[in-house]
Amino acid sequence: MTAIQRVTAIVIGAGHAGLAASRFLTGRSIDHLVLERGEVANSWRRERWDSLRLLTPNWQSRLPDHRYAGPDPDGYMSMAEVVDFITGFAQRSNAPLRTHTNVTALTAVDDGYRLETTNGELRARCVIVASGACNVPTVPALAAAVPDTIVQVTPFDYRNPSQLPGGGVLVVGASATGVQLAAEIHASGRPVTLAVGEHVRLPRTYRGRDVLWWMDASGVWNQRYDEVDDLARARRLPSPQLVGTPRRTTLDLNALSAAGVEIVGRLAAVRDGRALFSGGLPNQFALADLKMNRLLDTFDEWARTHARDAEVGRPERFEPTRAPRSSRLNLDLRKGEIRSIVWATGFRPDYRWLDVPVIDDKGYLRHDGGVVDAPGLYVLGLPVLRRRKSSFIYGVEDDAHELVDHLAGYLATRVT
Repeated sequence: MTAIQRVTAIVIGAGHAGLAASRFLTGRSIDHLVLERGEVANSWRRERWDSLRLLTPNWQSRLPDHRYAGPDPDGYMSMAEVVDFITGFAQRSNAPLRTHTNVTALTAVDDGYRLETTNGELRARCVIVASGACNVPTVPALAAAVPDTIVQVTPFDYRNPSQLPGGGVLVVGASATGVQLAAEIHASGRPVTLAVGEHVRLPRTYRGRDVLWWMDASGVWNQRYDEVDDLARARRLPSPQLVGTPRRTTLDLNALSAAGVEIVGRLAAVRDGRALFSGGLPNQFALADLKMNRLLDTFDEWARTHARDAEVGRPERFEPTRAPRSSRLNLDLRKGEIRSIVWATGFRPDYRWLDVPVIDDKGYLRHDGGVVDAPGLYVLGLPVLRRRKSSFIYGVEDDAHELVDHLAGYLATRVT
């Protein structure tokens, strides 16, 4: 019989979040393992489209004692560069990795947790779940009513426009993913219709600086989770309409419409082969514009009160989102105008392997700033986990530090 290995802590996931946690565990001399179902930075390697770049500028790419040191601090990393960055961090920190080790079940036992994996059983007093927030694409149930003649893909399947059939494409969802894919597919020569629901509009630059410089400098990104008015809503917001390009271009609905992308309302139903869209586009646009302008007001107030106005450009406001003079409320998917659908409708974590009663009725972990509702169990790398920046590479360091501190304190109270 193979002996069961026991360690003090196990980190599940060898992306930027799990490796940051490992670095701080090592700093506290807490013996641990980092388990990864594939390779280091596996999601960045296997589950991203070819042209994707980070939304954050390179100078914001940082992990504990590991910073971007290349020649283009204001650029945006390609996926290959992200993989190199995270892999370099794993090597530099000498993380105790076990790759190609998938956790198939995690259960609570008297002295901590039992983990069943594809490479045997492990025991740990504490577990940090750093497997990410984007494990499974969210596809609405109405997709089942789409005619069989339509090719359906998610961002996990999509790599580039060449894999789509010729003809029109319906992109559903207008977060960062949706607007980026709509722009890329349209540039390939295919007619694109973009179905728009709730979205977050942001300019790529504001007053001469990257908008994420403002998010950082003004303190907005550092707002703690316990200071957010509607935390549950903040954690479910779609990613902002941003794209990382050398020209630092703004990719909003006005830009897409000007390029020739057809904008329609939220996809509400598919009935008898027809896609039915909501008629609330003007309201969606007005709400997104209002929230953007409130954020810009926050930036302006910060610059004024901190005597930074002279260092940046003048305050500016952007053209309101232009509503189409008339937008289609339905589209017959049986007539051949649309040959494929891209579901850019978000992602969710996958906790089917987690056999501990800490999952709510919507499939999300119950936790307080990453401290899960079970002794010795933690989660890292989720949106607005402890701060608004938590899900970004830039934001994980502070969260990992604090959660490992909490873990160490938990262990100290349970010395045997």
